[in-house]
Amino acid sequence: MVRLFKHYIPHAVILLGAIDVLLLYLAGDLSWRLRASQIGMSPGSVEDRLWQLSAYASVTLVAMISVGVYGAEALRSMRYATARLLVAISLGIIALVFVDFTIGGGNFWRSTMAYAMAGSIVALVMNRLVVGGILGAAAFRRRVLVLGAGQRAERLRNLSERPESGFVIVGFVAMTEAEPLVKDSIARTAIHNLTRHVENLGVSEVVLALEERRNALPLADLLRIKTTGVHVNDFSSFIERETGRVDLDTVNPSWLIFSDGFSSGRAVSSAAKRLFDIAASALLLALTGPVILLFALLVKLDSRGPAFYRQTRVGLFGEPFDVIKLRSMRTDAEANGAQWASKDDPRVTRIGQFIRKTRIDELPQAWAVLKGEMSFVGPRPERPEFVADLEQQLPYYAERHMVKPGITGWAQINYPYGASIEDSRHKLEYDLYYAKNYTPFLDLLILLQTLRVVLWNEGAR
Repeated sequence: MVRLFKHYIPHAVILLGAIDVLLLYLAGDLSWRLRASQIGMSPGSVEDRLWQLSAYASVTLVAMISVGVYGAEALRSMRYATARLLVAISLGIIALVFVDFTIGGGNFWRSTMAYAMAGSIVALVMNRLVVGGILGAAAFRRRVLVLGAGQRAERLRNLSERPESGFVIVGFVAMTEAEPLVKDSIARTAIHNLTRHVENLGVSEVVLALEERRNALPLADLLRIKTTGVHVNDFSSFIERETGRVDLDTVNPSWLIFSDGFSSGRAVSSAAKRLFDIAASALLLALTGPVILLFALLVKLDSRGPAFYRQTRVGLFGEPFDVIKLRSMRTDAEANGAQWASKDDPRVTRIGQFIRKTRIDELPQAWAVLKGEMSFVGPRPERPEFVADLEQQLPYYAERHMVKPGITGWAQINYPYGASIEDSRHKLEYDLYYAKNYTPFLDLLILLQTLRVVLWNEGAR
């Protein structure tokens, strides 16, 4: 994987994206040449239209990232990838034509855009058929040797067998005399020279997956392997990198303290984040004000009670604050106390079902962002009644409150909606990853991916 601004991106995605950009430039240029030949004009030099080609490629790439073209599902399903490509390219062209019409520039001809759309779809689909098939081969994955043969090693085996996995396990070494869970593992005593064994297998990374490290850490072996240039990683760091979450089953306080992350040098990033929140929330409220008022009226007509409701949530450093949302449930929804939302929740009103699926009920929360109580990106703020219970049952739950809560977040784009302790545990793993690896780049990635969640109603309940 490539680490970009503290966030890991698979090599396959980097290569696929780079080829996509080149193909978008090519499709845009060929569409211009085709249209020029049809009307009998000279196409001119590429330099003369370089900024139009760059705008087309950039906007389309952003749309592709936003709708999940480079997600795990799209990488392993051609049908899924093609559907997302159609949506992404259509959105990109609509955006370009709209902006061009608004500023009155006439820089993007509709006929040229139509040709570019058709050419891009064909080229990008072919890219996935040819290059995507090659990237799926084990030869293009990192070769990993696992030191361990217990439950952790078995988890790594299962992770490597996922179609979108970026690594292949070339062997397991049982480091203790305990009965191995991985049956095809090799006993450490059967290997005369572990460093030579690593070299013979062509290993690029060794992962330490011992169940118990006390008095069992093979320091001499790890040191020799490390000095030969092979990357050595521990289980928790490897899982974090490969899955984008902090594994609560294996992390401990010392790992969180000494591992890379939770950087204090965030003054500039925090200031930029706040400026963005102010500008974006003010613009969002201005643009969606009529929509909010319209649905506020529909909520009033649909059921008795106020159009909006306030609810106390836990924010930065555990401080409570009130969020404002359009009411989507009956006014007696919590007559018996606070409850988790559930699938097909009978408390949800008719109009409430629609505004929940489309996330329209979330729009008034931009006011909390403008006031500085929330951010656009961050862990979703939870209710105090649930927080008290979750902090007792889940380790490190309080650490998610060390960053400002958000309307959307890393957990929301990676994990479907859940309303249970187990779901909260999974979401906490993603929230801790965000808190540990926060950068403006990760915020941008989350904002773009949120469009995918909204368009396909992923996680809505």
